[in-house]
Amino acid sequence: MTETLILATRGSDLALRQAEIVRDALATRQREVDIRRVETRGDQIPDELIHRLGRTGAFVRALDEEVLAGDADLAVHSMKDVPTESSDDSEALHASGSRASPDDLVVAGVPERGASGDLLVHPEGKPLADLQSGAVVGTGSLRRTAQIKAVRPDLVVEPIRGNVDTRIEKLLAPGLQAEHERRLTASGEARAATAAEGEGDVVAESDETFERSVEEWFDSLSDLERSAMERRVEDEYDALVLAEAGLRRSKLFHEVGTTRLAREEFVPAAGQGAIAVTAVDDEVVEAVRSAVDHPRTRVATTVERTVLAELNGGCIAPIGVSALVQGEHVHVRARVLSTDGTDEVSGTRDLPIRSHATTAASFAADLADRGAAELIADAREEVDADV
Repeated sequence: MTETLILATRGSDLALRQAEIVRDALATRQREVDIRRVETRGDQIPDELIHRLGRTGAFVRALDEEVLAGDADLAVHSMKDVPTESSDDSEALHASGSRASPDDLVVAGVPERGASGDLLVHPEGKPLADLQSGAVVGTGSLRRTAQIKAVRPDLVVEPIRGNVDTRIEKLLAPGLQAEHERRLTASGEARAATAAEGEGDVVAESDETFERSVEEWFDSLSDLERSAMERRVEDEYDALVLAEAGLRRSKLFHEVGTTRLAREEFVPAAGQGAIAVTAVDDEVVEAVRSAVDHPRTRVATTVERTVLAELNGGCIAPIGVSALVQGEHVHVRARVLSTDGTDEVSGTRDLPIRSHATTAASFAADLADRGAAELIADAREEVDADV
């Protein structure tokens, strides 16, 4: 193991902040870490929805390739992006000239989890129940789409991709740009500009008055809002559903209005809010485990990922699984939905912590027997037809 560890991560703001969490934890053990940005397949196709990006591993494989090839000592992932199902990646990784076998790659550390639930993001902080019928809600997740439709079938759910800040800018842009135009019109600047150009329709005069000038209003905007002002509006959204952990780690939680969504209805994705650190070298694995591993988070995410794996859900089915360690038991909740949210199989169970993995598999088998397997198979067919 080298003195300075090379840590591979995606280049998004959220990914870098997660990498910094791991770097800072290792620094407390006198381990120096250099962060290396790596572009993944998911980054190369920013407008494609997750379930169309080759099933699973779109944000993971390129990072793990760096570790297997010996070009990085460890990689940091959002746990929910790490595949639970087998794929063709192993053969491809072997063929890429990796020094180590993909079978040698392990999750060396699971830091303490952040908030695992979902938030409704609205410019005015409105809750889901207060959205008008026909309001457009943006999400890139099949799970969230089905959950929204199950609770509010009168809403319109539209896909959205991009990093956390990009999505929020897309939400805020139409309203901010309209507000800017209103203020320009009220100040007479828009009318004067049109007259000076000598073309186009003359902007009507406005009876609106504002206490602050256009410049003062613009100066009061946050950097995020100013960036949204410059964004080209292609699709308009009334609200978004985003992971709370991502919003907090991106330092954007206080930049926009949010309300927490009920966990009973909006059961999070397996591993949501958690970070996975992968490595191969035994010394690196031990260094990471001793510095960052949080046993309760590892147990909870193991339960969630076991349920997801046993159901063979991956990222292409509307499945929510959430686990919480409570004393000697792990309380797990799962909800499997049809893609339109009209049908579901759900359940909860308290699993003995000493046998949490095996009993999680039994819980998943029970869900499958009660109809979850059929819902997942139907979802796979729909996704295959859409690809």
